[in-house]
Amino acid sequence: MSDFTVKMNVPVEHMQNVFGKCDSYVKKIERDLHVTIVNRDEGVRISGDEENVNRARSVLKSLITLSERGNIVEEQNVDYTLEMSRERKEDALLEMDKELICHAVNGKPVKPKTLGQKQYVDAIRDHMIVFGLGPAGTGKTYLAMAMAITAFKNDEVGRIILTRPAIEAGEKLGFLPGDLQSKIDPYLRPLYDALYQIMGAESFAKNMEKGLIEVAPLAYMRGRTLDNAYIILDEAQNTTPAQMKMFLTRIGFGSKVVVTGDASQKDLAPGTQSGLDVAMRVLRNIDDIAFCELTSKDVVRHPLVQKIVNAYETYEKRENYNSKRRSKKAER
Repeated sequence: MSDFTVKMNVPVEHMQNVFGKCDSYVKKIERDLHVTIVNRDEGVRISGDEENVNRARSVLKSLITLSERGNIVEEQNVDYTLEMSRERKEDALLEMDKELICHAVNGKPVKPKTLGQKQYVDAIRDHMIVFGLGPAGTGKTYLAMAMAITAFKNDEVGRIILTRPAIEAGEKLGFLPGDLQSKIDPYLRPLYDALYQIMGAESFAKNMEKGLIEVAPLAYMRGRTLDNAYIILDEAQNTTPAQMKMFLTRIGFGSKVVVTGDASQKDLAPGTQSGLDVAMRVLRNIDDIAFCELTSKDVVRHPLVQKIVNAYETYEKRENYNSKRRSKKAER
């Protein structure tokens, strides 16, 4: 390692936010970039290989600017800035930070946190129908919900409709107690949770009573025409081709639709074709329909989730490769 050192100032009032608890963020930067960061009275000294030192300085500058704008620096911000530094896009985080969608009920700003998420949000603004595709933790549903609530509050639409196909993830709704609505509500709970976080329980309840917000299974959409509404279809990988066609042909004037799904997490019966897979093939070239494919880079949950997603992707690719090899041998 060459002995290259640079100095930079970190404002005292932002040091704890940028360095993290027990300097955890700085230690992460040191490990990732193989540099040494020392806090001295005269400022921060970064030592190591020249290229890595310059990358570490750019990462710290981005985090300082993020803190100066009033943000709480999170581990995901550090991880993503380090990832972008490999692509020489350290400023990407700062560009996305300008993209405020709305504020959650606790006052926390809702913003895209990755380039993939920003492209997703831009597509929702610019297109009538958007398919948000990608693994768990990429913010597909949450960002769509934030966009829907913002449009509703700005009187761009008259109501919000949230729906999911009633396919159970390995369990049976029949074993749950109560009537049909009581059985369905736990399955729709993730949609309620996002609404509570962004809109607040009281505001949600009032609009729900007025019929301005509707959370319902996909089967309830049959036979309806949905005008002047913001419609979100979640878990679309669990639709059949007939259900997907039925849903997309419900759309009326003044409406906007977001369809979210993860093709790797289907709960359909073996051999059943996914409506999401068919829609991706059939609708690719239609104007005003956009497909946004998020990846493990766009995971914004705990960093461990990104590692889990990557591990499963690697495993599934290996299994698919081995399966194809076995099939070719069997044909011989």
